[in-house]
Amino acid sequence: MITEVETHNLQETLKEFFGFDGFKGNQEAIINSILNKQDTFVIMPTGGGKSLCYQLPAIMSEGTAIIVSPLIALMKNQVDAIRGFSNELGIAHFLNSSLNKSEITTVKNDVLSGKTKLLYVAPETLNKEDNIEFFSEFPISFFAIDEAHCISEWGHDFRPEYRRLRPIIDKLGSVPVMALTATATPKVQQDIQKNLGMMEANVFKSSFNRENLYYEVRAKKDVVKEIIKYAKQNPGKSGIVYCLSRKKVEEVAQALKVNGIKAAAYHAGLDAKERAKTQDGFLMEEIDVIVATIAFGMGIDKPDVRYVIHHDIPKSLEGYYQETGRAGRDGGEGNCITFYSYDDIIKLEKFMKDKPVNEQEIGKQMLSETASFAETSSCRRKFILHYFGETFNESKCGEMCDNCRHPKQRFEAQDDLLLALKAVKESKEKHKVKDIINLLMGTLTATGKSYKHNELKTWGEGVDHDKDDKFWNAVMRQALVNGFMSKDIESYGIVKITDKGKEFLKKPVSIKFTRDNDFSSADEDSDDVIVAGKGAHSADEVLYGMLKDLTKKTAKQNNLPPYVIFQETSLEEMATNYPITMDELAKITGVGAGKAAKYGKPFLALIKKHVEDNEIERPSDMVIKSVVNKSGLKVFIIQNTDRKVSLEDMAKNKNIKMDDLLTELESIVSSGTKININYYIDQVIDEDKREDILECLRETETDDLKAVLNELGEDEYSEEEVRLMRIKFISEFGN
Repeated sequence: MITEVETHNLQETLKEFFGFDGFKGNQEAIINSILNKQDTFVIMPTGGGKSLCYQLPAIMSEGTAIIVSPLIALMKNQVDAIRGFSNELGIAHFLNSSLNKSEITTVKNDVLSGKTKLLYVAPETLNKEDNIEFFSEFPISFFAIDEAHCISEWGHDFRPEYRRLRPIIDKLGSVPVMALTATATPKVQQDIQKNLGMMEANVFKSSFNRENLYYEVRAKKDVVKEIIKYAKQNPGKSGIVYCLSRKKVEEVAQALKVNGIKAAAYHAGLDAKERAKTQDGFLMEEIDVIVATIAFGMGIDKPDVRYVIHHDIPKSLEGYYQETGRAGRDGGEGNCITFYSYDDIIKLEKFMKDKPVNEQEIGKQMLSETASFAETSSCRRKFILHYFGETFNESKCGEMCDNCRHPKQRFEAQDDLLLALKAVKESKEKHKVKDIINLLMGTLTATGKSYKHNELKTWGEGVDHDKDDKFWNAVMRQALVNGFMSKDIESYGIVKITDKGKEFLKKPVSIKFTRDNDFSSADEDSDDVIVAGKGAHSADEVLYGMLKDLTKKTAKQNNLPPYVIFQETSLEEMATNYPITMDELAKITGVGAGKAAKYGKPFLALIKKHVEDNEIERPSDMVIKSVVNKSGLKVFIIQNTDRKVSLEDMAKNKNIKMDDLLTELESIVSSGTKININYYIDQVIDEDKREDILECLRETETDDLKAVLNELGEDEYSEEEVRLMRIKFISEFGN
């Protein structure tokens, strides 16, 4: 056992090597456990100081500690951190596929010479026969298996290679093992211990409660615009935005950059140099916001991330907890905002259809828990902690979740809870939540039919509450979180009645529940729009009238129709957002830098005077400019019109309709960009027709295509001909 002298040495090493005055939480007990050569299992939330638990004993022990880690970026980050504390570069190394032969030789020489105290390896590296031979050539102090949840099929990041670790450790003699994870439900914990042969290990479980984190779930509407607004309202603060797909990562990062936010994309599809550069830029605060897939963040030791935003709901609550746990690791501000629509859950379920049945069942259950967390209107902190096997009194949340900050009205649920418990009991505790709800609602499914649910007393007894299942979802959810029922994880979520539930059945008492949040109206972003900053603002009618008059005046001076100067949609947006600089005006729909420079000066002067005279408070986040998904198409069109490629060939090349190509051309010229399609017009429209259409376009004051066609006569002129000539007209005379 550890002596007083050794305890003194422990404190001394902590201060001398790491510069810390004292340990946090369970750290000292964990370190003593592994120094006493005992298997040690550590469950410690992100930010709790998990890595110190194996770094310090490794430095104090004879031999080299083998640290099994799942990601190359994580290993590099950890090795750099340890080397930063020491004059000896060889004190820590990693051994993985990123090294060349000479680098591998250097690592092995340092290990064999005794310089290296920590050797980080990937599980795949450990599985290679020649590496196992190498590990038998030097004394190993202990094995530390980081991110140990990767062992469990019930974990959120299952890695089959992790399940092969125990036989390899056994080959290398009797070596103590430390397993560490930041997220483990009781089921995952048991799975890890069983697989690693650590059932007798000393278990250290820290509280999962991160008091400084604020949890909020929003309906999935105009997500990109909402993210841009949030980043603009928090200038200079570090943030991470998680998206499920690489494509969405690129789109969101581009949208943030276009709006003047220092952002960068990070995903596995980028080359290693680009990823390393982005990661370093974030750590060095040259980049404020990282937009990433879940490939980013594991082991990133940045203490002052102030917000974590989920563009998409994660696949599991473990994943959610780990990703949100990257906010506020220094104990300061940490806002966790998630955008949710149940459609995302359906999409994620579809992605699993090709997996083995047991994996699908596990995946669906994890998604069900995530949906429950998003939709619940009870304390989110209590929900998360319950999921990880921890009890929590919601009065201690301190309004650090949206549901506690803006509580929903509670209702008396004694009779409803009693009915739900009776339904579980009557159906012999053999069913999942959705089956119990179908029983209560009187909905006969294949499961209900085979178990003859329609013959039970509780059949259809809950149908009066709701036309759909939202009400009973809320009751079942709160019955589980409050301990009246439990889920049997081994049986993929079969609901059982707990002792507390049995007591309630015998002696019901008053209890208050809340209805779930309704996210049924949530929808995705409209992709290629430039919108006003505050959505809810309507146009200033007085300013709109003044802008319209100025447009007519400017048009008259230039002998052009008003719509060629600025279209009505542009004027409406100006009257909503009050742009007073050239840059702000250029961001208005249908304006662009060229048109702003050509016509903008008197418009800006008019808006500025109106704002000052009427003491108008402008929207703080001004105009949010979204990235047009078709920006690549825009470049393609401009380049190909320069080369005089026919419009049919362009449309065919991009697999789009001619109508869509013309719409994009109209958008290009409306924003002030000159484009020359005379070479094409001359081939497809007669000279006389061209003159007639141009004359009509000069005389009309409206931008209404139908009105121009009526004037010309729809029998003689096609809509396509008029659109082509209007593109030419606006480009030549308006830009």
